[in-house]
Amino acid sequence: MDFKNITIAGSGVLGYQIAFQTAFHGYHVTVYDINDDVLKKAAAKFDILAQAFEKDLHASKEQLASTFDRLSYSSDLAAAVAKADLLIEAVPENPTIKIGFYQELAKVAPEKTIFATNSSTLLPSQFAQETGRPEKFLALHFANEIWKHNTAEIMGHPGTDKTVFEQVVNFAKSIGMVALPLHKEQPGYIVNSLLVPLLSAATDLLVNEVADAQTIDKTWMVATGAPTGPFGILDIVGITTAYNINKMSADATNDPLKIKTVAYLKEHFIDKNKLGVATGEGFYTYPNPAYQSPDFLK
Repeated sequence: MDFKNITIAGSGVLGYQIAFQTAFHGYHVTVYDINDDVLKKAAAKFDILAQAFEKDLHASKEQLASTFDRLSYSSDLAAAVAKADLLIEAVPENPTIKIGFYQELAKVAPEKTIFATNSSTLLPSQFAQETGRPEKFLALHFANEIWKHNTAEIMGHPGTDKTVFEQVVNFAKSIGMVALPLHKEQPGYIVNSLLVPLLSAATDLLVNEVADAQTIDKTWMVATGAPTGPFGILDIVGITTAYNINKMSADATNDPLKIKTVAYLKEHFIDKNKLGVATGEGFYTYPNPAYQSPDFLK
């Protein structure tokens, strides 16, 4: 299939980045979300993202103008997907929400449309049957700040058609990604199989009052040379995502430490709308977080 029209479902932390990156590379992109107010907020975020593309990729004014011309918006799922060759789902990391979305999507999407989930931790096989087209369903996972951290992990489930898999690998390359095909299903894929244990260890240290967030970040940054510590990373990923992942684990295992972590994140961040970079405050305040200060590691 020669992809031309791409629909991005969900305009949150990663959804709007995927949409802009895809439009920047020449595709017609429809951004879908649950209502027009959410879509207006997404449109405002694109203006900020354009500045990042200009700074980090040296994108020209002409390139950015063309990118905006290729973006459209819809809160009507049937209209949003009517011409889609590929739909990339980036709705909240909650199985119930994803299942409900795919059940609705299956009723309105054209037969040609390939479905891809951007889930960070959930497996395609968990939703394949709900899509109504399991052979045309797989995972396409991006890292945050995708224009710089340009990884695209492609992971099918046992029923994914091999041709569809290769088409999505080629699509990922066409939008400037380093395509990373996985040969079998793996919770957390590659990136999060490595990253989630780090973030979990950091939050364990924090909620157990071993050290504060900045001290933990300093330790990691000094010891490894990393530019960002685990709590800086959590702000970039989005604290809502961390909360949802920990809550799923707490509900499934009744692990006292996970339960404590969920309560901590809810009290100090979720309830106060301190969700990380997206809201201007999380473990740090933005746009100039303390960990970027030259004095932070002293």
